[in-house]
Amino acid sequence: MLDSPTRFHLVRHGVHTEYGKLLSGRAGAARLNAVGRKQAARVAAWPLLGKPFAIHASPRTRTLETASIIAAAHAAEVDMVDALDEVDFGAWNGRSFADLDGDVLWDAWNRRRSAASTPGGETMMQAVRRIVRHLEEDARARAGGTVLCVTHCDIIRGAIAHYLGRSLDDILRFDIDPGSISTVEIGAGGARVTRINEVPA
Repeated sequence: MLDSPTRFHLVRHGVHTEYGKLLSGRAGAARLNAVGRKQAARVAAWPLLGKPFAIHASPRTRTLETASIIAAAHAAEVDMVDALDEVDFGAWNGRSFADLDGDVLWDAWNRRRSAASTPGGETMMQAVRRIVRHLEEDARARAGGTVLCVTHCDIIRGAIAHYLGRSLDDILRFDIDPGSISTVEIGAGGARVTRINEVPA
């Protein structure tokens, strides 16, 4: 067992207006749609959530809206955390998936996340390093309790792969659905993944 572990629930934001059409990334300000708002409400009512000590969110509109719905149900505040931001996709930010389909660099990105880079953005490893640094610094500062981190699909995938000791080339082998919860516990004895992609009913 871990010594006084801090429990981090990694929540993917709800469905938004650009979902499935654009690689929203850091472009624009996609807002939650009706489905996304319901997903956030289900996370807020999830029986295993308990009383979070803190709610952290990426600075994107879709994550802040998701976090705000959850926070309102728990009389909590939302702290915006840059380390939870979406991958910086560089020139791909805001591009349509239809437009990216067949792009050699895009294909390489989805085949070799451990080595490929985005055009003018960041690598997957850089994105993983920043969320892992945030989680571990926060765990050392708190030494217990529960923190909700509302962030993005690939950020959660990268963190899970890191703590499972898997290559970043494997992150497309598991799903992180909108409105889902994945959990990592971090303490003095190390870290363990206790939940992946649970979607509250």
